[in-house]
Amino acid sequence: MLILPRVIGHRGAAAHAPENTLASFAKAADLGCAMVEFDVRLTADGVPVVFHDDTLDRCVGVHGAVGCLSLSRLRTVAPQVPTLAEVLELCAVRGLAVDMEIKPDRGMGAATAAAAIRVARDCGQAAPLLSSFDADALAVSRALAPDWPRALLVERVPADWARRVAALGCCALGAHHRALPTPLVGQLRAAGLAVLAFTVNRPGRARRLWTRGVDAVFCDAPDRLL
Repeated sequence: MLILPRVIGHRGAAAHAPENTLASFAKAADLGCAMVEFDVRLTADGVPVVFHDDTLDRCVGVHGAVGCLSLSRLRTVAPQVPTLAEVLELCAVRGLAVDMEIKPDRGMGAATAAAAIRVARDCGQAAPLLSSFDADALAVSRALAPDWPRALLVERVPADWARRVAALGCCALGAHHRALPTPLVGQLRAAGLAVLAFTVNRPGRARRLWTRGVDAVFCDAPDRLL
């Protein structure tokens, strides 16, 4: 079974610094995180960058879709958005393990996963966790990096979860923390899956999930749980 730290910094330490920025990942390391999660998507010219939303509106206050901007244009309008290579370099220096969530635009799952894997290899990543809601992204990840661990992400665990994780070669499953009752967590773990819960910012809630057998929780304020 995949071994994970109990607390994973969600988009770095998003309660303390702007999410998915170098400052956020550095803060997570400062707080004692062993692992951080972040989102990878492509610019118009195919460069993997770390950003959650498909548009810049919420996080940057600028209208525009990340996938419609070249990296040079993105640097102009949103200089705080890092490339995947920049994030991986910082994580390597700070000793952070990484969970790269492939967050593709519609129809771009395969291309986004392939680009992320290429950059991760170039940066010397040994075996990052690759996670996604997108089946195409996970299928390509399995084909291109079969030895790297993969996690299927779902809001609610589907009835056919066993078939889906087997088809994609996943060793972990992540779901909303309210969708993981004790019997289901037991079934997932009995199948050899690590179980991840998002997003958990209350210590009491985290303790209850760990008691159920959940392996790791994603947290915006990891100092509350560490």
